[in-house]
Amino acid sequence: MAETNGADDEAVIRRYIAECSNWGRWGEDDQAGTWNLVGPEQVKHAASLVRQGKSIPLSLPYDQHGPQTGVWGRFNPILYAAATGTDVASGRQDLVAMGLAPRPGVGFSDHVVLMPTQSGTQWDCLNHVFWEGKMYNNRPAAEVTAAGSAHNSAEHVADRGVARGVLVDVARHKGVDALEPGYAITSDDIEECLESEGVEILPGDALLVRTGFLGARRGNWGDYAGGDAPGVSLHAAPWIRHHDIAALATDTWGIEVRPNEIGYYQPLHAVLLVHAGLAFGEIFDLDALADDCARDKVYEFMFVAPHLPITGSSGTPVGALALK
Repeated sequence: MAETNGADDEAVIRRYIAECSNWGRWGEDDQAGTWNLVGPEQVKHAASLVRQGKSIPLSLPYDQHGPQTGVWGRFNPILYAAATGTDVASGRQDLVAMGLAPRPGVGFSDHVVLMPTQSGTQWDCLNHVFWEGKMYNNRPAAEVTAAGSAHNSAEHVADRGVARGVLVDVARHKGVDALEPGYAITSDDIEECLESEGVEILPGDALLVRTGFLGARRGNWGDYAGGDAPGVSLHAAPWIRHHDIAALATDTWGIEVRPNEIGYYQPLHAVLLVHAGLAFGEIFDLDALADDCARDKVYEFMFVAPHLPITGSSGTPVGALALK
């Protein structure tokens, strides 16, 4: 990160916080943030975009081949069996002897998954990041305890996650396979890409920004999770807020450019997640969608990415789809 002036950096982040804040916009009890921008009309419009009958997955598989390295205690999902088909084949599983069945014939398998809520494709919840001891809508950080969170957690947005999706394929627009780590995507970059795609942003949209970085690291992740990365510039925050974007998702581990542009850690999170209440989606796999959009020149779609209602959670895995 380039040397910065601390006073200037503080002035920048405080100016953007003041300009972008949605605290109180939907009432002092609100826990949904910018998902409030998606109402029945926006959902119906999103559904009207399903014209070709195509379903394109946007989530990485949840397995041991994922991108995590142990940073912040995050590891790749671990699957183990409580009951298997080999138990059935070997006769170890006898439901009659267990008193569960009147006669033989039926067997079953059962699995358990152990994973951090933010190990793969995931939503940040509005209790995930704090600024000066506060999370979204002026609630204290101390509400998030070892037992979970009293407010702003995943279960409060279980009915959200459907919107008109728009792909902003910045990497393809720039003519590269992937943007380099440290590349800050500006509002001009986003607008130029949208113009080239022939798409206009509407209030309540989910903006999916492709850097190509996930595809470049796929299968050989290195420091993908937690390291330097291309990402959205802090200085794009006012543009995102003023366009009333409902959700922002990227194919990087942390949305924003790394190294950070000013002397604060993850300042875009402080501005848009904490203060705007913007839904942040990370580690979305956008490559198949990008290829499809390049073929049919259709960059808008129905975005379906529900939050798992994990009570008290600060993040949630997601099985996301683009429907065209």
